[in-house]
Amino acid sequence: MEQEIAYLYEKLNPELVKWCSMMTQNEDMAREIVQEGFLRAINHYGDISGLDFNQQRAWLYRTIKNIFIDTMRKRKNESLFADTSGMDTGPVPGNSFDNYSEKELMSVLASMDVQEAKLLILRYVDGYSSGQIGTMLGIPAGTVRSKLHEAREHLKRLL
Repeated sequence: MEQEIAYLYEKLNPELVKWCSMMTQNEDMAREIVQEGFLRAINHYGDISGLDFNQQRAWLYRTIKNIFIDTMRKRKNESLFADTSGMDTGPVPGNSFDNYSEKELMSVLASMDVQEAKLLILRYVDGYSSGQIGTMLGIPAGTVRSKLHEAREHLKRLL
């Protein structure tokens, strides 16, 4: 088992870190996620031991993508539902919604469809591109742009 996992690590770690870095835009986070992927490979060795190299590679890619998505969801949920009662309620600087406090904007986002709010936060708060969001959510970048347009229109109606 150790030799097979070591072989996979030696062959795949650099490409997995590079791929994950493109998704996370943070090499340290990418290394952590890839490391978690290899830990899961060790824990599920019985499942992957009968697979050929390409199937093991695909298993690692899928596992790492799922770890990345879980990590992003956890971080978004933590920031979305953070206690804002002690925060400054003045306008949020540098955006087109300067007339609204952060608390008001978060309240409106919380009342929106979860998918719409998630897209708006990923794009305009976290600064991810349509392509990056599409990769995270498993949908084409064009669909992300279309859904963002709809979400912005919905947000304008609510404000």
